[in-house]
Amino acid sequence: QVQLVESGGGLVQPGGSLRLSCAASGLDLANGVIGWFRQAPGKEREAISFINNRDGDIYYIDSVKGRFTILFDTTKNTGYLQMNNLKPEDAADYYCATGPVATTIESYYPIWGQGTRVTVSS
Repeated sequence: QVQLVESGGGLVQPGGSLRLSCAASGLDLANGVIGWFRQAPGKEREAISFINNRDGDIYYIDSVKGRFTILFDTTKNTGYLQMNNLKPEDAADYYCATGPVATTIESYYPIWGQGTRVTVSS
């Protein structure tokens, strides 16, 4: 079965770090795009990052530049989002997705993970 399984969410204090994982099964991510999205309470889901594994093209939304790093491990067929210096406004449900096109448009990603919750609080 084609599936993305997310893990790594949790509770951190402001300034802390988390690494989210997006493990793929039944699908080779190496020739596609991995996107990360988040949805905070009461807000719409937004694209925060993607990596095009065909050419290495990387995108970050301005609010996470310099703090978040998107990675892909070919051997493990797993994507990662390293989140450093977390802020309260980063608290959200985080989703990974994969598709054929490097874009922030959700409808271009046909396969999605189940989501993992990130809470940032002191």
